[in-house]
Amino acid sequence: MPKIKMPKGSPTIDMTPMVDLAFLLVTFFMLTASFRSAEPVIVETPSSISDKIIPDNVLMVTLDKDGRVFFNLSEPEARREMLTNMLSKYKVSLNEEQIDEFSFMSTFGCTMQELPSYMQTEAAKRASFPTEGIPTDSTHNELLDWISFAAAAAGNTGRTAFEEAKAKGTDPKMEDFKPKFILRVDSKTLYKDAATVIDVFRELNLNNLNFVTSAEAIPVN
Repeated sequence: MPKIKMPKGSPTIDMTPMVDLAFLLVTFFMLTASFRSAEPVIVETPSSISDKIIPDNVLMVTLDKDGRVFFNLSEPEARREMLTNMLSKYKVSLNEEQIDEFSFMSTFGCTMQELPSYMQTEAAKRASFPTEGIPTDSTHNELLDWISFAAAAAGNTGRTAFEEAKAKGTDPKMEDFKPKFILRVDSKTLYKDAATVIDVFRELNLNNLNFVTSAEAIPVN
């Protein structure tokens, strides 16, 4: 008997479910992503060949080319604690929604009296908020209070994270969880303005200060 020849055909794969899955994933990431807040100030830092990167639990002071002072604390819980202490000391009020927003903001720079108006301003317009930055005068040094309260709050956050890491059975080093102090200065900033900020850190005995620079070249091993 002659052999029956089976018709040859290439297999096909229905990609419709894959397309549906892709759109579901895209939608999920769009709805759950948290976008980084826009920086209210842009600085051009001096260049160097340092290979160190900015770590977690960071307290950062920024000076723009006009010498205005801006401030940032990276950990949301520490920011809330810091802000609560500042509001209490300066008798300034914010509502709970503004406090929550502040906890997840990036760099900011204004006086305590300007803070309620600053928080009422749309996030996209805060870069043009009319302010001279955080005061550093010897008679009205709000920056000293921000750094002091921030260092204490960041220290508490670091100790909590350290204990949580120990509870997970790892062998963490406490040094890795301590707050890091960073100064970011525009290359056109006057030295006297930077020295004023450095003196604030010295007054608080926070001498392990690091400086942010732009990468100039690949470091040589």
